[in-house]
Amino acid sequence: MNPQHDDGPPAGMSRREWREKQNSATAPETPPAPILSASAPSTPPAPAEDAALLDAILGAPESDTPSSRLTILTVCTGNICRSPLAEVMLRADLEPLGVRVHSAGTHALVGHGMPEPALELAAQAGVDPATASAHLARYLVEPLLEDADLVLTMAREHRSHVVKMMPNRLRRTFTVREFARLASTLSTDDARAAADAAGSSSHDRFAAVLRAVNDQRGVTASSGDDDDVIDPYRRSRETYARSAAELTPALVEVERIVRAALT
Repeated sequence: MNPQHDDGPPAGMSRREWREKQNSATAPETPPAPILSASAPSTPPAPAEDAALLDAILGAPESDTPSSRLTILTVCTGNICRSPLAEVMLRADLEPLGVRVHSAGTHALVGHGMPEPALELAAQAGVDPATASAHLARYLVEPLLEDADLVLTMAREHRSHVVKMMPNRLRRTFTVREFARLASTLSTDDARAAADAAGSSSHDRFAAVLRAVNDQRGVTASSGDDDDVIDPYRRSRETYARSAAELTPALVEVERIVRAALT
């Protein structure tokens, strides 16, 4: 028996109807469904640092118009030692000519900077420390290869990787020491003459000189290892110095050929 006082239903209402009315009056209300704005995003926007990391992974191009400039791409494995050192050294010499130089890695340590020994070598070569310190590794992707007038890899394994990715880049792709070896048989005057015959476009002029360099394939012999730059990653400073000693003379030849094509 219900101990609470029960006054009973009013006249004209059955006890069952009266109980149901009382129960409905005390039941919790169902909360209304939230009103969604049509303009509200379905997912939160990615943080700026996530977008920057995605750019590094995808190899997003810089904000300028790369197709309007002669472009050199340097490639190694992690994109923190050899290829960025080549990049910043070439950029220091060739950027005043309007040449764009950047780098990527076949198995890049995305978002990582150059290690201290590589930064020291860049500074010794006269590179602005801020430029070298700003480097962040990124993956090698096809858009970077499509955009490049010249692809300089640090070893034969990287050259093979590039050509497998884009076979039509075969005649634009060299190891940096291979390019230097082939270019050394081409005089500056001959390179300039080939460029002059191609007209005034920087892309056309360089393409003509590149054909002349390609023509030297088979003329000069290599033992194989001579075309590679040793990988110093996680090795001694002496190995870093050896790597730079193999790289630097090759870059001098690259600069000579590019200058002959553009000036």
